[in-house]
Amino acid sequence: MLLTRPSRVQAMCRHLLTIGVDQCLTGQLLVPYAVTSWRHVASVPPGESRQRGNDKGTPQNSETVLQEPSAQPEDGLQGGRRRRAWERSLSPLERISRLLPQDSLTEDVLHLRVIPQEEQSVQEGSLTPEAPATKPTGSFDSSEPWSAPSSAPSPREVLFRPGDLVLAEFRKKHRVEFSKMFSLSSEGKLESNWGLVHHRDIVGRLPGQVLRTSTGFKFLMRRPALDEFVLLMKRGPTISYPKDVNAMLMMMDVSEGDWVLETGSGSGAMTLFLSRAVGSRGRVVSFEVRSDHHGRAVRNFQRWRSAWEVAHGEEWPDNVAFINKDVSSAASDISELTFDSVALDMLNPQVALPVVHRHLKHGAVCAVYLANITQVVDLLEGVRHYQLPFFCEKVTEVMHRHWLVTPALKKDGSNAPRVPPAGVSQEGEPGSNGQEQPEDPSDQEEGLLETKVSRPFGTVPYVARPHHGHGSHTAFLVKLRKFLPA
Repeated sequence: MLLTRPSRVQAMCRHLLTIGVDQCLTGQLLVPYAVTSWRHVASVPPGESRQRGNDKGTPQNSETVLQEPSAQPEDGLQGGRRRRAWERSLSPLERISRLLPQDSLTEDVLHLRVIPQEEQSVQEGSLTPEAPATKPTGSFDSSEPWSAPSSAPSPREVLFRPGDLVLAEFRKKHRVEFSKMFSLSSEGKLESNWGLVHHRDIVGRLPGQVLRTSTGFKFLMRRPALDEFVLLMKRGPTISYPKDVNAMLMMMDVSEGDWVLETGSGSGAMTLFLSRAVGSRGRVVSFEVRSDHHGRAVRNFQRWRSAWEVAHGEEWPDNVAFINKDVSSAASDISELTFDSVALDMLNPQVALPVVHRHLKHGAVCAVYLANITQVVDLLEGVRHYQLPFFCEKVTEVMHRHWLVTPALKKDGSNAPRVPPAGVSQEGEPGSNGQEQPEDPSDQEEGLLETKVSRPFGTVPYVARPHHGHGSHTAFLVKLRKFLPA
């Protein structure tokens, strides 16, 4: 194809106008001269325009002729933007050739007038509807036998809606820098030191969506799990931590349909786990002596139930009875009840044991949550002193150690090479050419890297070590088993 750049069309036409159009229009001079001049201008490389400036048939100032023409403002728009000089509907060559009868034009001139749309779209960057789109390498073709996966959500996936609980997270260098739980509203907004996100941008999206804040940071938006909810909800007293509550549920062997007695509602953390464990056929009776703690536990429980209904389309079981009363003086409230297990979370549980042990099944478990080891001593001394039918099976402390397992990186962000054993060569190993592509440092810091298959499996070394921050002590768990004396 002769046409390589739009500037050469302009150069040829200017050349044609420079020597005098009137001379070319006499006789049949236009057609052969236009073709000859076009081939001459098209054959001049951009870097040799100055050396050929004095050739025959070329203007002296060839640098000006072959210069890229500047865009002239026009009134018309093409493809939603202002058209440039070489995108006009009629070029000078077309205007001149239209003065002559069409039958007098040769095929070469007609070929120069009509530029193929494919080449024009590539050279000019045209976005007009007539220009066919060029298929990029690796793009999807509808003629291929396989079909692209559908982006429609699964029927079991529920989009974010107003009233939903959302947990926004920002991670940097393998740690959580920002975490906030909030309820979605139509006009709300999430503000942080890392930027602003409007609630309307979250509504209608799937959980797990990564959104950019107003300052460009990536926030992960998802629904909180129950253990995350109890850690981020509003508190009155200190909560029972999820790691300890799960251990207590295993001690008590709570299952669906059980009746459980809880003393010390607190902020409602253990109550929520017990409510989920017993299900819709079970029942939890929770006592709290302080009215402010009692109100906080009720509000947290209702907030979780409302968010669950929005997210899952079904109601969380209303299976908890909150009683604002001291359990040691509440014998009349539970006089006709028998419980499968008992959970005590109070300062002096040995005071409540003489009341609650009468309503606990024989062979069942009473799990006690205590912060200090001196409280454990007082509890066991109370059991001995009152001669209660309990024996201590075990006293345990739950400790979690978090580990960091991540690919080893160099200072520039690229993967560190795996060091082979002594005497082993890596020359034949696939993918070990010694060149590593550094990853985007901003994505690396945010912890939201995309998986890139750049090296074979097993060729990337990893670092595995405990986190620097160790988990602190939370509580001692005492397992008391009720027995029937001989």
